[in-house]
Amino acid sequence: MDKRLKEILARKVEIRSMLEGTAPVDLVAIEAELKALGTEETEIRKKQQIAGQINTGTVPAVVITKPGEQRKVGNMYDTPEYRQAFFDYVKTGVMAAEYRANAVTKISDAGAVIPTTTLNKIIEKLTSQGMILPLVTQTAYATGVSIPTSSVKPVATWVADGAGSDKQKKALGSVVFAANKLRCAVAVSFNLENLSLSAFEAAIVSNISDAMTQALETAIISGTGTGQPKGILTETAPAGQSIDVTEINYKTMVDAEAAVPAAYETGGVYVMAKSTFMQYVGMVDAQKQPIARVNYGINGAAERTLLGRRVIICDYLPTFTAAVAGDVFAFIFRMEDYVLNTAYNVTLKQYEDNDTDDIVRKAIMLADGKVVDVNSLVTLKKKVGA
Repeated sequence: MDKRLKEILARKVEIRSMLEGTAPVDLVAIEAELKALGTEETEIRKKQQIAGQINTGTVPAVVITKPGEQRKVGNMYDTPEYRQAFFDYVKTGVMAAEYRANAVTKISDAGAVIPTTTLNKIIEKLTSQGMILPLVTQTAYATGVSIPTSSVKPVATWVADGAGSDKQKKALGSVVFAANKLRCAVAVSFNLENLSLSAFEAAIVSNISDAMTQALETAIISGTGTGQPKGILTETAPAGQSIDVTEINYKTMVDAEAAVPAAYETGGVYVMAKSTFMQYVGMVDAQKQPIARVNYGINGAAERTLLGRRVIICDYLPTFTAAVAGDVFAFIFRMEDYVLNTAYNVTLKQYEDNDTDDIVRKAIMLADGKVVDVNSLVTLKKKVGA
């Protein structure tokens, strides 16, 4: 930094200390001195800027203006000169004189106008994901893995002394996992790629991961099983474990709990939309007292439960109000009984399309998922005429 420039900045700091002190000062003399210092500082900085441009071979075209003529090019507050002046103002509390005048906001109203800049953030609509994926059983075996299942258990019988019992056959089946390809690709033009902010690139990566998560969770809930994992609601609930609901009330909860087999009592969770859960929370008794409760943990986070059973909210199910007759709007299931197998985990790659020069980022994974034990499933369907 130029020696004289250092002296000017040091003097500004001294003047600021004088103004903040209790000793009397000559304000007229100080103002005149600051004006002179500001003019001198501006000249020094302009010389430094031009010298730097000459060194890098980027000398701009010379623009000659008439004395007293004002020339406005772009946004004054986004120029390198103003940014430097503002930086100095933050350090010293004194704004360069040429940036003080403002027809609207006076220097007495605001110390300095913050330089115009672009916030390194992209504002996007938020989506809800990541609620379901952590709850299911996740494996990473090669394609074709099978899990043996059995629907029959042997029965023990009481027999007399010296007597035997019938031999029983153990029937076995299996659940086989295929490899379904999930792909997400985002292409950005060559021009935009080279002009965009770092936030834009970060947003693309985040968008891809969110899209992959949403696709997986949607398939876990309602996947068809053709070219994608088979969803929980694609399975048929065991007899007596499908509840028709005409309205959200206390009896609905009781009926759903009664349908859960005692052997599957532990580990099962409710899954529903937030709006549906809030209808349960809003139930009141004859004295208008709330029936449901929302507890709060040590960290203050809401712990949603219905009759002591944990509730997972998600956006993959219709609300009770929006559901049509026959739609499942909520269900109880032991999520660990759903197995998601990823034969090839998510990998993000980037390449350039030689035909269009677009920069393409893609994520690919091979996955399949199935319910290996459907006996904990209890579905709540909106009844015809509700």
